[in-house]
Amino acid sequence: MNTIYWLGNDLRIDDNPALLAACKSDSLDLVYCVDPRWFETGRYKLPTLGIHRWSFLRQALQDFDRSVQSMGQRLLVAYEAPERFLPRLAERLAANRLVCSRRFSSESNQMLAEIKVVAPELLIEQYEGYTLLSEAQLPFDLGNLPETYSKFRRQVESVAINLPMNAVTTMPRQSTTGSGLVSESLACDGSDFEGGQFKGGEAAANEHLVTYLNSDLPLTYKQTRNEIDGWENSSKLSPWLNSGSLSVRRVVQRLNEFEAEKGSNESTHWLFVELLWREYFQWLGLQLGPDLFEFGGVLKRQPLTDFSPERFSMWCKGNTPYPLVNACMRELLATGYLSNRGRQIVASCLINELKLDWRYGAAWFQQQLIDYDTAVNWGNWQYIAGVGADPRGGRHFNILKQAQIYDGDGRYQRHWNGNESPLPEDSRNSNL
Repeated sequence: MNTIYWLGNDLRIDDNPALLAACKSDSLDLVYCVDPRWFETGRYKLPTLGIHRWSFLRQALQDFDRSVQSMGQRLLVAYEAPERFLPRLAERLAANRLVCSRRFSSESNQMLAEIKVVAPELLIEQYEGYTLLSEAQLPFDLGNLPETYSKFRRQVESVAINLPMNAVTTMPRQSTTGSGLVSESLACDGSDFEGGQFKGGEAAANEHLVTYLNSDLPLTYKQTRNEIDGWENSSKLSPWLNSGSLSVRRVVQRLNEFEAEKGSNESTHWLFVELLWREYFQWLGLQLGPDLFEFGGVLKRQPLTDFSPERFSMWCKGNTPYPLVNACMRELLATGYLSNRGRQIVASCLINELKLDWRYGAAWFQQQLIDYDTAVNWGNWQYIAGVGADPRGGRHFNILKQAQIYDGDGRYQRHWNGNESPLPEDSRNSNL
């Protein structure tokens, strides 16, 4: 059997069920498709991939390539739409099997459907490795997914999580040769932009996880997680989790080991609770499909908003009448990252103060965030807009009060609204 493994948000060799399955083959070719559509203007007048996540992704691809070289493999990176490239590659290599991790976005599932039409003889296998639980482990049918997170949490919190799988140590031979390998194809990009403190790849993910769990920070996570600034105030695991460089099951295993050694408390449990939020959004996004992007959201409710290019541009560039919002948006532009509290504040501002269509804010986050995840991002924006899985009908933050609580001395606002951290050139010149 000749197998192609189509990588996505699973750029790791540890606890990777799809990779383990793909290795049970006579030959194996590892492929990642950089879709040119990511860099084109989409339906919200924005590309879907910005410079921060693109830099992070390139690092992750290079790291994965280095990992598999020791097993006689290389990663092929194709700059083409997957639904067009993969059937052609399968024909050229005489591959009869396509393996991938389960896709949770409607766009990726549509691509798989198109591949099945173009290459009906190609056996397509999906394996679950992006979530804590498989669909079979859920204590309900996906069609009966609880309508709120709190109900979901009550049902799944006690479900046993499978132990993570060991890392792959050997791989079958590769069919492809030479041209188009990651070291060559990524070098042609010409961008050396490095933003923030995040470095892409499994090696960096493991280093960060070890550093975090070797500290006492998890013991105070619940008290600090809502801070608007500070590297140590939250786990900062999301960029690696959402790119698939880090297994969420491995995180839980390491967290359990931390609790066994240093003790458990409300904060360590809250880390797990936050991972369940991520879990809920994945299954909700899969259930909703394209409706995840609909204006009326889960509730089919039309928010009382409109769209103004001028107000949207002010918000994106951090030129609103609200200094705290401006500081948050400028940090996002400069680094590709923003605290959870900051994300909620700026989303509330766009929806409630600027009266704009929430989907444009979600699209801006999609472009800018280094830790972007489709279901989490669009699900959270629905939540703030009052059209999502939330019985309280949205969130409206008092921006002045938020500034007093989380930036009482004004240090964060002075830092980002002053001249201490100039924005990257590509961000200042965003075509809005």
